[in-house]
Amino acid sequence: MVSSTEYGSHTWDLLLTVDHQHEGVEKEIPLQVTGDLHVGGLMLKLVEKIKIAQDWSDYAFWWEQKKCWLLKTHWTLDKCGVQADAKLIFTTQHKMLRLRLPNMKTVRLKVSFSSMVFKAVSDICKMLNIRRPEELSLLKQSEGTLKKKKKKDKNSKEPVTEDILNLCNSPVSSGLPANPGLYSKTMTPIYDPVSGSPASSTVTWFSDGSTAEQSCSILALSQSPCSPEMLAEMYQPRTLADKAKLNAGWLDSSRSLMEQDVQEEDQLLLRFKYYTFFDLNPKYDAVRINQIYEQARWAILLEEIDCTEEEMLIFAALQAYHVSKLSLSSETQDSTCESEVDEVEAALSNLEVTLEGGNKSNILEDITDIPKLADNLKLVRPKKLALKAIKTYWFVFRDTSISYFKNKESAQGEPIEKLNLKGCEVVPDVNVAAKKFGIKLLIPVADGMNEVYLRCDNEDQYARWMAACVLASKGRTMADSSYQPEVQKILSFLQMKNWTMCSQAASEPENVDMKPECFVSPRYTKKFKSKQLTARILEAHQNVSQMSLVEAKLRFIQAWQSLPEFGLSYYVVRFKGSKKDDVLGVSYNRLIRIDMATGDPITTWRFSNMKQWNVNWEIRQVAIEFDQNVSIAFTCLSADCKIIHEYIGGYIFLSTRSKDHNETLDEELFHKLTGGQE
Repeated sequence: MVSSTEYGSHTWDLLLTVDHQHEGVEKEIPLQVTGDLHVGGLMLKLVEKIKIAQDWSDYAFWWEQKKCWLLKTHWTLDKCGVQADAKLIFTTQHKMLRLRLPNMKTVRLKVSFSSMVFKAVSDICKMLNIRRPEELSLLKQSEGTLKKKKKKDKNSKEPVTEDILNLCNSPVSSGLPANPGLYSKTMTPIYDPVSGSPASSTVTWFSDGSTAEQSCSILALSQSPCSPEMLAEMYQPRTLADKAKLNAGWLDSSRSLMEQDVQEEDQLLLRFKYYTFFDLNPKYDAVRINQIYEQARWAILLEEIDCTEEEMLIFAALQAYHVSKLSLSSETQDSTCESEVDEVEAALSNLEVTLEGGNKSNILEDITDIPKLADNLKLVRPKKLALKAIKTYWFVFRDTSISYFKNKESAQGEPIEKLNLKGCEVVPDVNVAAKKFGIKLLIPVADGMNEVYLRCDNEDQYARWMAACVLASKGRTMADSSYQPEVQKILSFLQMKNWTMCSQAASEPENVDMKPECFVSPRYTKKFKSKQLTARILEAHQNVSQMSLVEAKLRFIQAWQSLPEFGLSYYVVRFKGSKKDDVLGVSYNRLIRIDMATGDPITTWRFSNMKQWNVNWEIRQVAIEFDQNVSIAFTCLSADCKIIHEYIGGYIFLSTRSKDHNETLDEELFHKLTGGQE
């Protein structure tokens, strides 16, 4: 028996579990503790009792019942709320994790399971040499997107062996801080801006020797195209509800991996979550550009985003005969002379992929009057019984509004109608081969969206009016410095679509060793025969054959950004007061309510008009207030409402970025905008 003075009335037993690999050593250790013992003291007491000589610096206590880490070592057990029934596991904070990158390669690396996901992603991106880590996050693949794959695997007799790139020896992976040099503004180029291949200095990011160079090459260079059979086995969303499943598994950036039931050696997807690719620079961003390109490529192949036949052939041409072939040859490519580098840099300066509208001119013109457009355009209004009324009017575009008149002479009087485009949806309706240049406008009105179609006569007219409409929808006028770059971007995309069959291209399919089914989505594989697809891809390739590797990838990304559905993440929601489910599209600058059955937009709300948003955590309802006393509320059915809350806050956080500011992330501001108060 132990006397009361020896034992002490305030002392109690605590059973601790130690996560170690030593055989013959007990894993469950009982300790006598007091409530005023701090967490650091408990660690010391435990290590002294274990008597194993090893580095315990990465170990911390994980409280299993409450799913939380005890990281504040100066807190007492009483303050933490730890009592005798607590199950505390003394385990490492950094554990092995498998990450499936956008290029479908799996890397295995050591990641902090105790840091918030936002910080963990930042460390992962430093390891992989991806700048702007705030654009990425980790995604758990939802069960719905794995069903097809599992069904196939059941019938497969041979075990599938996956090629995994092991990066567990890199500095960040070992729990050490990464070299911040890659993030300084004065850094020297670490990639060849023409070939996109890594320079030798980049090797220091990985382990020594040839493995390091191989690691860099795999991340910065495009992968060989997948087989049609492999493509058929992958999950392809058919409806908006299917697309919503793709976005259900985003991890909470304000909590750690362990808190979200992620275990050691689990596999997660590393993806670009926010579609605002800021400050892309071919000198430093070969890995980042390649991974964005790969995410775009798979989104198109798996039909996660819709595109026309014409656009699909452009994407196929850029993949088939440019990116794929140049990627294979760039490994043996020697250093390029300075003049060639300068030419590529000059070409790429017009291709900087930002959603602010490209490079801004340093010399601003003295604009005393806001520019306007005035032209004869065709107005198409949908009628009942599928008939359309097409009539030519004199259109005048001024500020953010379009007015149209009977003819040019009557333009001094009152217009027939004035359309305010602020907050509208602008959808291209183009078929270059058929000389069809249409602009579909979905203008917000009290009871939904008013559809208006404009038809232009030629490419130049279309580019000018389309660019003006896009800017007006964001509340900007043609006086904005991004207007001309937007016009050039549209013309460039139209030029890629504008090809004619030549005798060389016509005769080439017979001599070309190519599987066209690898470069288009299954829908087009079913529509055309292999030879037809090869011929059409070769036609489209004529307009992209002179591009460098990096330029081809940037063009691919730019074409992806031009698609109407680009940047939309879908969720199934139920709006307050509604009796049916709708789909909510979340974009970088707006929210769109979409009819689930037809896919038509119902209403658009711009972030620029948003006054505040909050979440009622008890009923899991998101409430948002906009200008002019507009307020909405909805519950999310396909995912946790925290995901949408974080999306909104995340996009607002990203809109505060500037090239003039220091590149250090304001992590506190991010969590303030996205964290919420549960």
